[in-house]
Amino acid sequence: MKNGFLIAAPSSNSGKTVITMGLIRALKGTGLNVQPFKCGPDYIDPLHHTQIAGRQSYNLDVWMSDEKHIKNLFNSKMQSADVAVVEGVMGLFDGAKRDKGSSAEIARIIKLPVILVVNAAATAYSVAPLLYGFKNFNREVDVKGVIFNKVSGESHYRFLKEAADDAGVVSLGYVPKNEELVLESRHLGLSLTGKETLENAVNKAADLIRKHIDLGLLMKITQKKIEPEKDQTRCVKSGICVGVARDEAFNFMYPANIDSIEQIGEVKYFSPLNDKDIPDCDVLWFPGGYPELYAQPLSENHAMLRAIAEFEKQGGKIIAECGGMMYLGKSVEVSDGVCYPMVGVFDYETSLLNMKLKLGYRTVEIDGEVFKGHEFHYSMIKKDCSEKAKATSKTARGIITEMPIYRNDNCWSSYFHVYLGEEYSARKFLKLFDLGV
Repeated sequence: MKNGFLIAAPSSNSGKTVITMGLIRALKGTGLNVQPFKCGPDYIDPLHHTQIAGRQSYNLDVWMSDEKHIKNLFNSKMQSADVAVVEGVMGLFDGAKRDKGSSAEIARIIKLPVILVVNAAATAYSVAPLLYGFKNFNREVDVKGVIFNKVSGESHYRFLKEAADDAGVVSLGYVPKNEELVLESRHLGLSLTGKETLENAVNKAADLIRKHIDLGLLMKITQKKIEPEKDQTRCVKSGICVGVARDEAFNFMYPANIDSIEQIGEVKYFSPLNDKDIPDCDVLWFPGGYPELYAQPLSENHAMLRAIAEFEKQGGKIIAECGGMMYLGKSVEVSDGVCYPMVGVFDYETSLLNMKLKLGYRTVEIDGEVFKGHEFHYSMIKKDCSEKAKATSKTARGIITEMPIYRNDNCWSSYFHVYLGEEYSARKFLKLFDLGV
């Protein structure tokens, strides 16, 4: 018997992210192998999970993939782990449409108990009806326990524990108010200062969790049976090699995509920041990230820019997503108005001068195939170009939306983060580029 639970909250900004990371560190500190997961399409939290746990964190997303894939992925990664810690997204029942794709749906699919994180800064016994409602709204979702956040002290916690007891939810303890636990910056952990801030917050959260939360009780109420892994269908290797950019500037790629590519071919990593040449490969893949933070060194690595441009001229295939898309264009304008030349495979120019967030699930229909994924970016197209793909992009509700997808004979470049975790998805996507897969 192993353990597993999903950390959720009544709403966003309840503190579930820092408490999740603190729990991962605290449990790992007891000698357990902790397997982290993240509900939804987020790229940043899994990077932090991975760093803390020492194991790759995976996305569980019922909108971008089906229930079978989620069950198989969870079961597969748990074979060598002791406990699953799954971080939810937004509020427990918040989905793309009602609760579709919500943390609650993920908990139901893989039969995981839910541990709620409740911001108790301005409440006491009034959390009783809140907890009762979350526990009883959908009895297929097992709301088992609660951790109270931003608690002023033991006397405050006694009111909260009484409320939890009366609502029928196990109170596991609390995390006191602490300014070091506030995580706000979208760039947090991606710069030296950010990494230090994040590390301090995680260490502080783990210390407070060890002191104020009953980890033994948490393990007692979250036992989870993991079935032996079923024999997987053996994929025929195609011999294809994909060079994936991975460094401080480019790191937002779903790990399930890498797994799927490795089932049919080989992956070689390289750094557009630090390397002078590209690997010997058939395809270059530039994932999302934050190239704007490294625009100057990226622009000044002339050997790498020339190598990529020459690769494309010689017929090499290139896939670029979001931050990778910015890199593949003519230039990137950063927030202070300075423009940095980039690869220039396409003539569009991107800018962060007037940042505006655009995000949401997307389906893309192209060449008779449909792919699912996510759009998330602050940059915008400053100067467009004519090399647009003949593709249709829709939101989770099926509404056509404008999302740039550029395509020439060899390259695909878009704000679209494609998800290829499901069986045959990677093969289907790579076939768009006339590759023998």
